[in-house]
Amino acid sequence: MNNQLKKNPMPTQDAKIRCHNFNEVALGYDLATAVNEAQRCLNCKNKPCVSGCPVNIDIPNFIKLLKEEKIVEAYNVISQSSSLASICGRVCPQESQCEKNCVRGIKGEAVAIGRLERFVADYIRDKNIETLYNIRKNGKKVAVIGSGPSGLACASDLAKKGYDVTIFEALHLAGGVLSYGIPEFRLPKRIVQDEINNLKKLGIKILTDMVIGKTITIEELFNVYHFDAIFIGTGAGLPKFMKIEGENLKGVYSANEFLTRINLMKAYDHQSSTPIQDIKNCVVVGGGNVAMDAARCALRLGAKVTIVYRRGMEELPARKEEIEHAIEEGIEFKFLTNPVKILGEDGWVKHIECIEMELGAPDESGRRRPIEKKDSNFIIDCDSVIMALGTSPNPIIKNNTKGLDVESWGGIITNEDGLTSIDNVYAGGDAVTGAATVIKAMGAGLIASNAIDKKLNN
Repeated sequence: MNNQLKKNPMPTQDAKIRCHNFNEVALGYDLATAVNEAQRCLNCKNKPCVSGCPVNIDIPNFIKLLKEEKIVEAYNVISQSSSLASICGRVCPQESQCEKNCVRGIKGEAVAIGRLERFVADYIRDKNIETLYNIRKNGKKVAVIGSGPSGLACASDLAKKGYDVTIFEALHLAGGVLSYGIPEFRLPKRIVQDEINNLKKLGIKILTDMVIGKTITIEELFNVYHFDAIFIGTGAGLPKFMKIEGENLKGVYSANEFLTRINLMKAYDHQSSTPIQDIKNCVVVGGGNVAMDAARCALRLGAKVTIVYRRGMEELPARKEEIEHAIEEGIEFKFLTNPVKILGEDGWVKHIECIEMELGAPDESGRRRPIEKKDSNFIIDCDSVIMALGTSPNPIIKNNTKGLDVESWGGIITNEDGLTSIDNVYAGGDAVTGAATVIKAMGAGLIASNAIDKKLNN
């Protein structure tokens, strides 16, 4: 037993060095540190941490095996619930999920569950240890639309159950938001592709450049290609803007476009076929994880970066770790600030006009509502503005599929099993809920896979 109150710190690249490269910031535990951290776990009988995990990983059991240095066995426990352990160990907000319920967090810091999950998965990958599955094919076919977290989780679980699974991906590279949205310094793309290659070993077929609703319709997947069921996991890729003057100027990006250019198209490389402007002075609007990702990418392109957010530090929705890293790297925050107009010259961004805010009574989310302060307008000089204000589901499938019920804001309507208004068509993840976390999307994929299996196998 290790009674230390604080979790073992995560080794990281020095801030003065990492702000000039796209290499991974967090370096991971070594074996000795991982075992030492695992020894902090009390192995509680009621397993409160498990209830906080959207895919219900048996956390105390995998940590117990890690304590005993039975790392392959620990990985097998994780794999029973999660097909993307290396990814979840890096990007899941454990502090608001499994670690939030950890008993050790009552009088100190929670056990570093996410860091231990990452260590176990990385150990298996680095040692090239193969996980073998005894799969008995059942002769049934399932189409999975989208290769993001919910689609990958659904496809993996169905493949292990014996289904012939084909994933249809709209972009040229599989991974969804894991590939186009999360920066290299938080989630190296080789890890994403390694995880996807592991799924291919299960027999899953992945077809890229396939825009379902355009290239092939839902009806054709059933009637022409004879799939028995379909899962829609297309995410939430439609960006939101403020609808203020100047948003059409050159140099204004949605965070989606900016991050896709950086992560998927390698726009930071001057040899890239999809370059990005030479940014010198960037303003990022928003306070979530996507805002932190965009700001930290712009910084690595050589820009001076300012994040403007209409509430205060206490209300920032981004992960604490990401906020701390951004501050360490030299990103400036302007709180209680909201843009009202973007000003340009010769068609390019030149300034952004903002207004000061103050916090009033709480709104429906429970956070204090920001209110404009009269006559407090001021100007920030910039050559680029990145809008990181959230996203909504892409409307292509709903606009081209008869009988598919959706919410007024675009989310696909499902029951508790993920079943949509069309028989044998299921959906989950951000396409249903709007933008959420990787692990919650995976949880929705697993719920749907179980429901599909129950339906097709009666």
